[in-house]
Amino acid sequence: MRITSIPHIYRNFRRWTEIISVLSRYGLADWISRLNIDFVKDHLKDRDGEALARHSTEKRIRLALTDLGPTFIKLGQLMSTRPDVVGNKLAAELSRLQAEVPADPPDVVRTVIEAELGQSIEDLFAEFDDVAIASASIGQVHRARLKTGELVVVKVQHSDIEETVREDLDVLAGLALLAERVPEFAAYRPTSTVAEMGRILRRELDFGREERNLQLFLTRFADDPTIRIPTPYTDLCTARVLTMERIDGIKLTESTRLLAEGFDMEELARRGARLYLDMIFTDGFYHADPHPGNIVLLPGNRIGLLDFGMVGRVEEGLRESIEGVLLAITHRDVVLLTSLIKRIGDVPPELDERSLSVDLAEFVGDYANQPLDQFDLSGALGDMTEIIHRYQIKLPPQAALLLKTLVTLEGTTKLLSPEISLLDLLQPLHRRIVLRRISPKRQIRKLLRLFMDVEHLAEILPRRLTDILDQVQAGKFDVHLDHRGLEPSVNRLVMGLLTSALLISSTVLLSSEVPPLLFPENAYLGFHRISLLGLAGGGLSIVLGLRLLRAIYNSGHLDRHE
Repeated sequence: MRITSIPHIYRNFRRWTEIISVLSRYGLADWISRLNIDFVKDHLKDRDGEALARHSTEKRIRLALTDLGPTFIKLGQLMSTRPDVVGNKLAAELSRLQAEVPADPPDVVRTVIEAELGQSIEDLFAEFDDVAIASASIGQVHRARLKTGELVVVKVQHSDIEETVREDLDVLAGLALLAERVPEFAAYRPTSTVAEMGRILRRELDFGREERNLQLFLTRFADDPTIRIPTPYTDLCTARVLTMERIDGIKLTESTRLLAEGFDMEELARRGARLYLDMIFTDGFYHADPHPGNIVLLPGNRIGLLDFGMVGRVEEGLRESIEGVLLAITHRDVVLLTSLIKRIGDVPPELDERSLSVDLAEFVGDYANQPLDQFDLSGALGDMTEIIHRYQIKLPPQAALLLKTLVTLEGTTKLLSPEISLLDLLQPLHRRIVLRRISPKRQIRKLLRLFMDVEHLAEILPRRLTDILDQVQAGKFDVHLDHRGLEPSVNRLVMGLLTSALLISSTVLLSSEVPPLLFPENAYLGFHRISLLGLAGGGLSIVLGLRLLRAIYNSGHLDRHE
């Protein structure tokens, strides 16, 4: 363990103890599940009284995160957007996490609002419902009415959530350092993953970001009467309180009511899907959580979008690469698909490119014969993500979130109209994508970037060359070589030499009968005048030799680090 991890443990000892206790309980259930003894398997139970050992590993992870509280639940929800890191099975299980956090008492909520907005509740609102209509990991939501008569919802941050998140992230940082040393967890890159999730979680603690997102989308859809975005009331918003227009509509899961109200389900499904595809592939920013609970339908076949806490942004280069991936899948271009995946992701040094190409060719072949109007895009993206996870290719967060959004979007679209295929709706965008790539405006922009890069290179290159020549002339130019993987080989070589030397010297001591001696007078079972030093040295050399053979066997190669 590193010295730098000690403050994490010392500062939050109570929380460390609690977390380790929960993780140990679910870890214990993991090995109990391998036993074929029923009464032992039934010993540890979850909140519902079911035996933990009878659950899958993925479900036990979800249950453990649920027991650990709001921060870990939110972390699990964020990890569900990264199947490239945790795999499809665990990501699907984590997507079921629900933050059923008890709402803060009314007096606590009122104290937070009044402290943030600087006025009493009675001065701020004509009506305020003290009973929360929802309570999640970060905050809770209350109905209210403004003095001017508008119906609003007020999102209030839990009173102690900032301290809880800070403490839990400190503990997670320490756990990640420990997990890096465990081979089973190392593939998940725990330190970088926890750091990335921590940044996202800290951003979600700032409700001002969601307010700015609402303003951005209101501007984007100002001229589209078919889309409703809640209007935030800036004077009643802070980093911990968000007041916005209340939009009451029919949820997508209420299919019977939707049909009774006369909604055109197929048209709404097509329009909603095109809305998201335009946001992603034209605007470069999009509402990143299109599950049925965040979309409501309003009279006149209008679509209302809710919850802008998670918004995705895609820069031009990444967007073009994602477009290329979708086109490569539809055009069955394995070479292009392999190249794009390696370009987008963080590729491990030991990547087996031949095996990756074979797996991607098999993947493309599985979906090659599906007609576009029946193409299973979510299944294709899920299978592709599983391949990416298998080869430990880590996608950038923006790409992983975009793929997750597309999968969720297709599921939501099929909830309204099962016959619609998202990939089929992408085809009209194909022409626009191609025209955009060959447009003079884009080519000029690329040339300007190239010119700026060349100009920067021309500016610094002479100075850098001069510095190198000065170092060579002064005799200060050093070349540092990094012998990766050489240290284990050297260690084993030294161990082998020491073991050989010990064995030879022990043999000399035994043959020379160097005292102290065992059985010096009378022989026992054929042993007579045995040198104790030679016997001890010979035994130790055998033990060291066996250990060296075991280390080589476990690594598979003489020069591979264990």
